Amino acid sequence: MATSVGEAFLRKPFFVDGDTDLVTLCRELSARGIGDALVRDGGRLGIFTTTDLREALLKPDPPSQLPVRAVATFDPVGLTTDNDLFDAMILMLRHRVHRLVVRSGEEVVGVLSQLDLIGFVANHSHLIALQASQAGNIGELKAAALQINGLIRTLREDGVRVEVIASLVGELNRQIFERLWALLAPESLRANSCLIVMGSEGRGEQIIKTDQDNGLILRDGFPMEGVAEVTEAFTAALGAFGYPPCPGGIMMSRPTWRQPLSSFRRTISGWIYGGDPEGPMNLAIFLDAAAVAGDESLLAEARAHVDRLLTSSDAFHARFASTVRTFGGGASWWSRLPGLSGRNEALIDIKKLGIFPIVQGARALALQYRVGELNTFERLRRLAEDRRLEEAIARDLADALRFLIGLKLDNNLRQIAADQTPGNLVRLDSLGTLDRQALKDSLRIVRRFKQWLARHYRLDAL
Repeated sequence: MATSVGEAFLRKPFFVDGDTDLVTLCRELSARGIGDALVRDGGRLGIFTTTDLREALLKPDPPSQLPVRAVATFDPVGLTTDNDLFDAMILMLRHRVHRLVVRSGEEVVGVLSQLDLIGFVANHSHLIALQASQAGNIGELKAAALQINGLIRTLREDGVRVEVIASLVGELNRQIFERLWALLAPESLRANSCLIVMGSEGRGEQIIKTDQDNGLILRDGFPMEGVAEVTEAFTAALGAFGYPPCPGGIMMSRPTWRQPLSSFRRTISGWIYGGDPEGPMNLAIFLDAAAVAGDESLLAEARAHVDRLLTSSDAFHARFASTVRTFGGGASWWSRLPGLSGRNEALIDIKKLGIFPIVQGARALALQYRVGELNTFERLRRLAEDRRLEEAIARDLADALRFLIGLKLDNNLRQIAADQTPGNLVRLDSLGTLDRQALKDSLRIVRRFKQWLARHYRLDAL
């Protein structure tokens, strides 16, 4: 998956003019033993595939008189030879296409097909995506969802980077959510709402299914009759698919996370200016929201409301960042890693002590400096580029987060293999010497970051 597209097998592009009739074109494709062609039509570039031929046969014009420009798809999805095969896989999943146009600079150098890609990447992610997209009922969709954990284990055993696994799994999850929503919600509801995922799912960092974090923003004036029943069915179906209910109730089946836009704005205002101690954490979860289906402008308007409210609000930014200190613990226990004596069976919450402070700290800085990226790795990169965070600190935090997520993933896979519920508690006696040392180094980086945030936001003065 880390192989560049330029190193993969690329079929040389076969170009035709836009005025070529379909019979002539199909004769050429048959002679060459291929199933697609790139179409040049003035300054446009398009692609013609056998799928387009099927649509062409439904037109009233005979194929011998139908120019290819009339049925080709113009501005096809593409990438460069410098991209990874992983990037190609994500594009195919996201745009539901089977071929990508590959460029080197401005020159088109080939076409990468899904079959070519699968020849390099020996996993069944596309089969899961295809099964999800074609699911005609909830039972068929569940069968696709239940295959994801097996895919995760295969990718991890093959040494694929955790952020790559998370991105791939995130795309598959969203396709399953989108298809489930299409199966359950009437068209009028889908057109007048925006289905969102939040938290680690929104950031593209959730790998093993640990909880649901989703919501529904409705267009103002849309009738609410029947909406509760649909959202409750959505939550229940996801539970049957292996996505456990969120312990904090961050699900569209709860009224707080199922509101018209105007009501949602008022709720956001309460999180920022109200006295609810859960306000900052609810806002934090919402700041990671990503649209899955429906009218994305509803989410954009709700998110813009946050920025309007927080203009020149240093006090709230400090309060928001202070949650990195919610979970602590002194240095006494982890400073003995490696080489524990007497407490080898100790359990640590890897999310609270390691992952959360990095994620929340990056989220707080992204909120303060209007960084639009959702993924924590991307937020850290952008903060470093904008000189809001020293490059060395951002690099160390990314390395620590990568290790901690990997440690949590390995622990979750062990728990699943032992028929246990995957969680955040890691047994220290399950770690080897190198992992113990890496854990110690990662927690030291986290501790330094928390100290940096305390100085940056003057948290000791709160």
